[in-house]
Amino acid sequence: MKVWKYGDDINTDMLFPGKYTYTCSTAEEIKPHLLEDLDADFAGSVTSGDVIFGGKNFGCGSSREQPTLGLKAVGIQAIVAKSFARIFYRSSINQGLLLVECPEAVDAYNAGDPVTFDAQNGKITVAGKEFSFPKLPPEILAIRDAGGLLPYTRAALKNR
Repeated sequence: MKVWKYGDDINTDMLFPGKYTYTCSTAEEIKPHLLEDLDADFAGSVTSGDVIFGGKNFGCGSSREQPTLGLKAVGIQAIVAKSFARIFYRSSINQGLLLVECPEAVDAYNAGDPVTFDAQNGKITVAGKEFSFPKLPPEILAIRDAGGLLPYTRAALKNR
């Protein structure tokens, strides 16, 4: 697992350039362009299970789904930030992407530190030091575990 760390106000255009909004709609089309204007190495080097750390207001900007769809598709395990833009937060839930607000963990992280998550209990460990974050509601965890809102809803309707 690799941790990618970025600063404050990382907007959706930095995560997925707006110039591709109407030409890329599938995960396979989106993946090569992830973070290309912020971190040219990201798309070619990210692997499933990687984590992103960010500062305040992560995901601000437009409400496009491509950034969260792409990050989920490349296997980002979680995004840990000091705070998230609300529309990005909801879009990430819809895609089943785990978001963790924990400013202390972001500040504590140094390049190369090991990171583990316990989403059920609201814990993140950075370099052996444990930090708490608000426990996610069971419904949010169920959406994540199902792979996103659509699979969760389909399963719920099927089980009625």
